[in-house]
Amino acid sequence: MNTTAIIVDDEPTLIEHLQGKLKRLWPTLEIVGNAVNGRQAIALASETQPDIAFLDIHMPGLSGLQVTEALPDHTKVVFVTAYDNFAIEAFERSAIDYVLKPINDKRLEQTVKRLQENKQSEQQCLVSLLREIAPSQKEYLQWIRAGLDDTTQLVAADEIIYFQADQKYTTVMTAQGEYLVRRSIKDLEEQLNPDKFWRIHRGVIVRVDQIIQAKRDLRGRYTLTLRDSAAKLRSSQSYGHLFRQM
Repeated sequence: MNTTAIIVDDEPTLIEHLQGKLKRLWPTLEIVGNAVNGRQAIALASETQPDIAFLDIHMPGLSGLQVTEALPDHTKVVFVTAYDNFAIEAFERSAIDYVLKPINDKRLEQTVKRLQENKQSEQQCLVSLLREIAPSQKEYLQWIRAGLDDTTQLVAADEIIYFQADQKYTTVMTAQGEYLVRRSIKDLEEQLNPDKFWRIHRGVIVRVDQIIQAKRDLRGRYTLTLRDSAAKLRSSQSYGHLFRQM
């Protein structure tokens, strides 16, 4: 028999996003249902008796942590969340894994292998979770070497309002002016402090403390009003979860 799973998240687009990734990484996994809140999740789990539950933590009504208390004993739990401060409690609830949004394909592949093998002891799981969730000692970019006309200069990361992909270049916008760098958005995202800079779109990274207002539309996208720029930045649906924690 195929392994069965349910996905629980209060953002339907994120359910679709995760379901698509799981279908590619684990074609034989059978998703037997989805739920958008804790009470629906408990009812669905009772009805379907899934082998695995992929749970968001922050949801209306019951949280994902509360849902675990009512799941069938055999159901393995994977938390998929934008919040990094529940790893210890997740382990205490016997979670198999704890995956941070936005979901990375390689990270999710590790989760799939862990679920398929199911050989990791609880102690090994705790060590793994803490290594992944604990604050990193990584040094982030403090200065960006950028160009303006025929001049190259250093721009402090704390002066940058946002980055925007522009064909082969990336535009760096500051209150003083606009610069260009020969670096991709993906490369910049990996080297910037994620507490200070959020990627809100495939081609846009914004400094978090520049966001004054985030207005959601019917498609789950957010239009941002910025402190030091008249530009209106729009997030894509897959990054909408960032603004639910503001």
